[in-house]
Amino acid sequence: MESAALPVEIVTYILSFLPITDKKEAALVNRIWYFAARDSLCQDNIAYNIPVSSTSLSTIASLGRSRVCCISLPNLDSSTISRDVINCNSLFMSGTLLSKPETMPQAQKALAYLQELNLSGLRYLSDLSFNRLVSCMPHLTKLSLARCHITFEFDPYHGSSHYNSSCILSFRNLQCFLKEQASSLQALDLSGTSITAQAMKSLVQIEKLHLQELVLQNCQDLTNEAVSFLCKHQPSLTLLDISSCSELSDQAVLAVSTSLQALQNLRLGKIHRLTDGAFEHFGQLRSLQNLDISECSLVSGNKLVKAFSHPELQPKLVSLSFAFCSLLRDSSVLSLARTLSSSLRVLDLSSCVSLTNISIQAISSHFTHLMVLRMAWCRELTDWGLLGIEEPQQAPDCGREKDGSPKFSRNFGNMGFFLPPPQALEQIPKVLTDSDWQESQKKYRASLQALHYLQELDLMACHKLTDMSITKVICFPELRRLSLSLVHEITDSSLVAIARGCRNLEHLSLSHCGNLTDGGFMEAASYLRRLQRLNISGCNQLTYQTLLAIGKECTQLKNLDVSMCSGIRVADIKLFQAQLPLQTCIQSHFAGGADLFLTL
Repeated sequence: MESAALPVEIVTYILSFLPITDKKEAALVNRIWYFAARDSLCQDNIAYNIPVSSTSLSTIASLGRSRVCCISLPNLDSSTISRDVINCNSLFMSGTLLSKPETMPQAQKALAYLQELNLSGLRYLSDLSFNRLVSCMPHLTKLSLARCHITFEFDPYHGSSHYNSSCILSFRNLQCFLKEQASSLQALDLSGTSITAQAMKSLVQIEKLHLQELVLQNCQDLTNEAVSFLCKHQPSLTLLDISSCSELSDQAVLAVSTSLQALQNLRLGKIHRLTDGAFEHFGQLRSLQNLDISECSLVSGNKLVKAFSHPELQPKLVSLSFAFCSLLRDSSVLSLARTLSSSLRVLDLSSCVSLTNISIQAISSHFTHLMVLRMAWCRELTDWGLLGIEEPQQAPDCGREKDGSPKFSRNFGNMGFFLPPPQALEQIPKVLTDSDWQESQKKYRASLQALHYLQELDLMACHKLTDMSITKVICFPELRRLSLSLVHEITDSSLVAIARGCRNLEHLSLSHCGNLTDGGFMEAASYLRRLQRLNISGCNQLTYQTLLAIGKECTQLKNLDVSMCSGIRVADIKLFQAQLPLQTCIQSHFAGGADLFLTL
């Protein structure tokens, strides 16, 4: 039976068993498969993010034929193109939203079952327009008013209960709405607002309000006392985001760890007063799955490691971010690797500048189910770490043998890593052949290649890495995203090895890898057919031949960055872009050898 004869419902059911990348491939078969693939994608709770442009109008209109769960249309403004997409010019500025009697019944019918409302960043949202809008949504469960101008201390109504101002959005009106929706509202986002401690106390004490998610990112007036009060009155929270709240310190996090036993997601990034003392009782958060403590410069991780290492605790942590925590050391990473080896899937150690090969080898040995690893700017990582071989010069000084030669300790720091004897180190060549590397793996420890399930890897600016390791270990069938930008020593050999070993790559960043040439891309492009985003900015040896190879083989490419590529002329870029689909975006700032300083 020909596939075109199958009903779209059957094709949709068949495609529902495929991963997203294969669904995208199936959508190219014919028209029925195209709509079936889109329907099956929606079943996976996919959100459509379509930048508004003249070329996207037909795409946006066609979504009406599909069962779309979520559509985001960024870049909407007062332009003619935006008005063609949706009539939103000055929608909230005039205060006339839903003011006509005939439009309200239509809105109530269309929005009756809406559950999530995002009004973040609306400068002209007022009590009047807010009330009209939410009155059409009796089943609302999630509300975002992030970065909206809400008045918390000033009472514009002087005690009156008629909240209908067309000029301001008041906390009193929001509080009234929360009381009405308390039994159904589950998530609230007030990020970037000036919510006060008193307003927070009033909010969390609303009768029958049992929030599951509360986002308070970058609320500069939020205090430790307010967070403690919040934790006491909203114990059912499963997600709490208090990142970038500059007034908070250890006291707030201690209140979280002792009161929110059901918490699964906690974001504490950019709380600069936070220290290791905040994690004293962290072991009580037994349901915690996602933890972000990025950019907490005073946190070393010692107390967190101790909390997770409690013998009665079985951590369920799935995602952990220590990004920009410069005090993090190898010993903490090793302890976390032993404790979280069975559960962790996402690990972000970007810019943890003190980490060395010991950390990457601990990760390779223990986190065998890891799916995302970010170690950008960990500049002490070397080829030896990725290969799973101890670097010779890292051996501690253990005195001298009888013949005067230095002794070598077999146990490095009592942390479970053993140095090979000096004779073995002498036998390891600086350029490893396949047989040399395979033999070394039998003798010593796991290499990065042990992370079989890796889907994202970021090694940007790990400048000590070379072809010696990249050609051997970057071979991951499931890898979707890879960044080796600013890894200056890699050559075409690494590029071809990556292309052959990671054929599902969708995002590849090789910015400022100056040793890459046209020959490498001409050989690698045929293996990168699923590539959607490619960054080769600052690769000065590349020419128009690279563009031809990419255009011929990488047919799914949506974004290409050739900025600062002195070997690619502006005329080449224009000619190349004319041959591509209109949806493909090319960034070409200062290409063709343009002088950056003269341009500025």
